[in-house]
Amino acid sequence: MKRRTLIISIIIIVLFAAGAGFWYVSRSNTATGDMNKEKSGRSVLYWYDPMTPGQKFDKPGKSPFMDMQLVPKYADEMSDDGVKIQAQVAQNLGIRLAQVASASFGDALMAVGRIEADEHRLYAVQTRLPGFVERLYVRAVGDAVGLNQKLADVYAPELLAAQQEFLALLKLDITDAETLRAAARTRLKLLGMAENEIAAIARSGQANPRFGVYAPASGFVTELGVRQGGQIMPGTTLMQLADLSTVWLIAEVPERDAGRIKPGETVEARLESLPGVTITGRVSYIYPTLDAATRSVRVRIELPNRKGQLRPGMYASVALAGRVREALAVPTESVIATGTRRVVIVKDGDSFRPAAVETGLEREGKTEILKGLAAGENVVVSGQFLIDSEASLAGVLARLSSAPSAAASKSVRGKVAEIDVKAGRITLAHEAIPALKWPAMTMEFKVRDPKTIGALKANDAVEFELSPQPEGGDYVIERIAPQGATR
Repeated sequence: MKRRTLIISIIIIVLFAAGAGFWYVSRSNTATGDMNKEKSGRSVLYWYDPMTPGQKFDKPGKSPFMDMQLVPKYADEMSDDGVKIQAQVAQNLGIRLAQVASASFGDALMAVGRIEADEHRLYAVQTRLPGFVERLYVRAVGDAVGLNQKLADVYAPELLAAQQEFLALLKLDITDAETLRAAARTRLKLLGMAENEIAAIARSGQANPRFGVYAPASGFVTELGVRQGGQIMPGTTLMQLADLSTVWLIAEVPERDAGRIKPGETVEARLESLPGVTITGRVSYIYPTLDAATRSVRVRIELPNRKGQLRPGMYASVALAGRVREALAVPTESVIATGTRRVVIVKDGDSFRPAAVETGLEREGKTEILKGLAAGENVVVSGQFLIDSEASLAGVLARLSSAPSAAASKSVRGKVAEIDVKAGRITLAHEAIPALKWPAMTMEFKVRDPKTIGALKANDAVEFELSPQPEGGDYVIERIAPQGATR
């Protein structure tokens, strides 16, 4: 009997110990989970500021951006912000993701221009007396010539008398002979003879009615005015030369951007004929007139052309250098234009949600993100519209677009903290706005009509109505009046 009683006692003790251990383990697990649960028992994923939902916090507290408490994001609320798609389905849809990261953006101005010859390096070749072109050494447009290269031989009968006078003075031995010879030599130069030709006449003692025409600079023949054997008169242009070691790029800049350009600025030019090559030049002149038809201003840009690759008539795209800054960016193809705002699809865990964003500059396949996303978030680059079809995301997008307008029709109560009538802004301590998921907080608003706040003062109790900006940005107060006042 005693033995039986002892066995029963041992069994009771063992069962009690097991129950105590189970209770202890359960209590420990519960204590561990309390870190991610509120008193309600709902699981909290993270905390966030409703004004900047892209920024997530791992614990509650006061928002660093606004005078308000952080709001918990519960696990059972994910269906309100996005839709879940199985990994296998996402793979079948060909969904491609990209991370929100920093990129370089600048306010560089893009324009298109045309290569032209430098007008400061154009030369006209002419004679100073009538004659006949006996021989032409350059016979085609486009021929290259060098400095002091002989271009033509011209027969000029009127030159014969001046040469004979010079030869006679060389033989004359009088007191003023040297002065007279110098004067005769100068006359021959004025008639177009070169120094070496005059020296040849002096050595031979024979007058020669022929003289050479020489290139005043290196370049290319752009126009040929005579042919071999043709007659010329004083002022006749035998040919025109262009020095293309430096060329002009004449760019057309829109009127609204003309004030951003200053002479001396550095520019970068690219040509289709030179893929991968960037040529650096500078703005040398901004034309004072405006093209009335195109509403554009012509800008002259000097480009070096040492290799002769730039030819007049070529077209080039030019980027005027501007300020460069670092900003968050996403691939341009990830941005969806809905008509009233721009939206991207964000992958949040195993679900996808739409996020309204404010965009800035677009360059080289990247779009600048001003508001709406945080660094490190993953956005959908391809497959957005397939997600819409597969997971009925259109309903989520519709709620995203309709929620603000529904909230705008409701009156909100608050108390005036500060007023700036001149700037059209007022700071209000308002009650919670459930339609916008805003808790009670103090924040500044812009007023549509500044006259409506002219009679208000600090600590006044008011009622007001909000409406979103057309671009989906900040909210504006459409109506505000003291509480109890008739509309």
